[in-house]
Amino acid sequence: MHWSFADTVLVGGRIITMNPMRPTAEAIAIRDGRIVAVGDESVVRDFRGAATEVVDLRGGVVTPGLIDAHMHPIQGFELAVGIDFGGVRDAETFLAMLRSEARRVADGRAAGGWVRGWNIDYDVFSRLPMTAAAIDDAVEGAPAFLMFFDGHTALASSEALRRAGITGARRFGDTSEIVVDEQGRPTGALREDSAFDLVLRTAPEHSAAEMRELVRDLLGGLAESGITGACIMDGNPGTLDLLDDLDGTGGGLPLRLVSAMAHNPGYDEERTQHYLAQRDRHGRRWRGGLVKLFNDGVIDTGTGWLYEPDTHGEGLNSFWADGAEFERVVQRYSEAGFQIATHAIGDRAIGTTIDAYLKAGVQSGRGAPHRIEHLELLADRDLARLGQTGITASVQPLHMQWRKADGSDFWAERLGPERAALGWRVRDMIDAGAMVALGSDWPVAQTDARIGLAWARLRREPGTPDAPVFEPDQRLSPYQALQGYTVWAAFAQGDRDLGVIAPGYRADLVVWEDSPLDVDADELLDLPVRTTMVDGHPVYAASAA
Repeated sequence: MHWSFADTVLVGGRIITMNPMRPTAEAIAIRDGRIVAVGDESVVRDFRGAATEVVDLRGGVVTPGLIDAHMHPIQGFELAVGIDFGGVRDAETFLAMLRSEARRVADGRAAGGWVRGWNIDYDVFSRLPMTAAAIDDAVEGAPAFLMFFDGHTALASSEALRRAGITGARRFGDTSEIVVDEQGRPTGALREDSAFDLVLRTAPEHSAAEMRELVRDLLGGLAESGITGACIMDGNPGTLDLLDDLDGTGGGLPLRLVSAMAHNPGYDEERTQHYLAQRDRHGRRWRGGLVKLFNDGVIDTGTGWLYEPDTHGEGLNSFWADGAEFERVVQRYSEAGFQIATHAIGDRAIGTTIDAYLKAGVQSGRGAPHRIEHLELLADRDLARLGQTGITASVQPLHMQWRKADGSDFWAERLGPERAALGWRVRDMIDAGAMVALGSDWPVAQTDARIGLAWARLRREPGTPDAPVFEPDQRLSPYQALQGYTVWAAFAQGDRDLGVIAPGYRADLVVWEDSPLDVDADELLDLPVRTTMVDGHPVYAASAA
């Protein structure tokens, strides 16, 4: 084949390039997984050879492949087990579902005799006590482990507490907490993973083969909404082993992944050295080089770190018992060439993360900017710094789906109306000069990227025009929302050859029935994806679905 001939040429459609130098085009030529030409059909004509596959887009619209900037496809399957309580907000329905699941488990000895559930809305416990006693009858004395939607709080039954040997409070190296009553007895509520892992370790686990298939199925389904890449925001060297396995078997990974490893407070030198040694691990469609840190928990339960206390007098603690250790860990990984992603939800957690990055240098050895995850409450004092420093903001506007118009949800109630009005300031971040990467945080929220795009544009429930709009001045334009899932999400990972349709970039593409920029945001959820391509090859085709 002549060196200039393309493997594939796409013609007959509209191309949205996300390249300000050439915003639109009519055709694309692809060779060896990369884009070699973009323009009108006359531009790509010279790249057509006898073996070139010519694909008629039939009026379809092409954009860069979407990147979910923050998700948990491996840890998610450790937590998202049993009943999906999504959409349940009343205690009666919640308890009825628990009773039904307890009977199913008892009849078939399913799940090793454990009652499991996830995606619980805090609203269920507006009137129901968040205690083991409140669920013990419903689960008929079985061990039960129930995870709230945000993955930061769990509720265990009395039998589960007994099996885990939890009889009272314990001290952890972070702000994890076994909640106890006035007599020091555990209530069943467990805040943050050091606490709920004590119970989780006693419950049955997926086998390695089961986990491999669960993750493969999830990743394979992402392409149906145009996702060609994602950033895994939890993990350890075992996660990288799993990605290696998936990438080398069964046709390989269906999308491109960057995987973090989570470094938590109290990790000793041996473990740290082992993590540092993983920096350059990679496969055909995945790589490491990212470390995930936590600087706080969540506002809903008082573990988000705030400049001023919440309405319950809480929110004044860093995730790290030794705040100086956080800065030392940031410095250590930054000097070693890692990119750093820090979970920071409360305003003080965000501010101190910016401080730590400035001390360590805001870019990794690969040139990728360090990033902050979530940024639910951003103070004015830190907004300008975020834009000026080049730190990337990784935000999930679709997490607003748990808010209430009257501010009675756990998140808003703890902040009060004045601070709640500063939630998810994505438009302010962009106006301040920051790049905002968008994602789902699955299993916290839905993986369908069209839902994320719609929430970024509407800041209300898509498809329900009379739903409350939260901070309408923070709504993104259609183009900004698409930037958050393409070029800005790629930049957040330090990938300069993704997120744009231009010569030299990887041919990770989505063919839509219509333009996601022109379709009304309420109709985005029903916008068909015709084809999703990674490295110029289809990984999803609607006709074959």
